[in-house]
Amino acid sequence: MKKRLLDTHTFIWLDSFPENLSPLALTACENRRNEMYLSVVSVWEMMIKIHKQRLTLRIPLREMIQGQQEINGVKLLPVELSHVYALEGLPLNHNDPFDRLLVAQAIAEQMVLVSADSKLIFYPVEIIW
Repeated sequence: MKKRLLDTHTFIWLDSFPENLSPLALTACENRRNEMYLSVVSVWEMMIKIHKQRLTLRIPLREMIQGQQEINGVKLLPVELSHVYALEGLPLNHNDPFDRLLVAQAIAEQMVLVSADSKLIFYPVEIIW
């Protein structure tokens, strides 16, 4: 069993636009032998974008998360102090603080990050896309 951490866009696409996922990402998300995680960092990022009217979801965010927890067994990953400390060793290849923290969480928790973000390949984390 492998732990998969969904990038924010991956979570949204899994819920609302699965055709946007690569075949490999979709297979990883649909494989029930994998543990799927959504970071609280991504929930925070989506909430900020919704508030700024830069993101519109098909249903309220709370319902989307609950639905994915039920349908795909997505678990929530809290932010721990060890995740924040893991940022210290990361190069500044990516300016997005949400993505950097997702990378740090994936490294600290030994997870595979499911993301289409090509800027993340410069970090020492396994990525599926």
